[in-house]
Amino acid sequence: MTEQAETKTTVLSLSDVQLELAGNAGPVTILRGISLNVEAGETIGLIGPSGSGKSSLLMLMGGLERATGGDMIALGQNLGAMSEDALARFRRDNMGVVFQSFHLLPTMTALENVAVPLELAGAKDAFARAREELVSVGLGARVDHYPAQMSGGEQQRVALARASVTRPRILLADEPTGNLDGVNGQAIMDLLFGLRDRHGATLVLVTHAPELAARCDRVIRLVDGRIDAEAGAAGRPAEGAA
Repeated sequence: MTEQAETKTTVLSLSDVQLELAGNAGPVTILRGISLNVEAGETIGLIGPSGSGKSSLLMLMGGLERATGGDMIALGQNLGAMSEDALARFRRDNMGVVFQSFHLLPTMTALENVAVPLELAGAKDAFARAREELVSVGLGARVDHYPAQMSGGEQQRVALARASVTRPRILLADEPTGNLDGVNGQAIMDLLFGLRDRHGATLVLVTHAPELAARCDRVIRLVDGRIDAEAGAAGRPAEGAA
């Protein structure tokens, strides 16, 4: 057990991270001094009431938003010091992001949507790998369908395949079951954790679903832009998870 503890690698390190955005009535403080370390292979659930800063924190971790204070380190790289182009390359090579609203390109088939990140990375076998990933999420028969021809659950499966096809070291998911019914939500949960296990990725997810939070190694509750509580064992989310 001691050896395992010594070989842990921190993949995300946040130190006094703050986020302030411009609002109509003046600056709005979203995050107020978040300090947090996430280890390789760990699964973190971010919970809390609406407006507590969960999604904003996830976007900072993915370099999709820039902190206005503190340090945001991912895989040893200071995200705040990177240019937009460097951030885009870093995400492409190291991260997969799943959004609640899928964000699929409507004019592309499922196969083309999943192949996009591989093509951007210059992979010659982009379409073969994309097809393989779609098969792994149960969509082998839907590769040539467009998003409008698929159900919400199927579109989220495509989004999962796209996020995982590059074998990212960090997988970020923002309310991945939020737009789905109970049956499809459960299926997406199983697929998400299956992809994590298969690829060995570190997973950070935002959720309001207690059953999804309960499957995480650690659950962190945010209130008013601050870490309010934390639980450290799978199946025991922080009090007040909703």
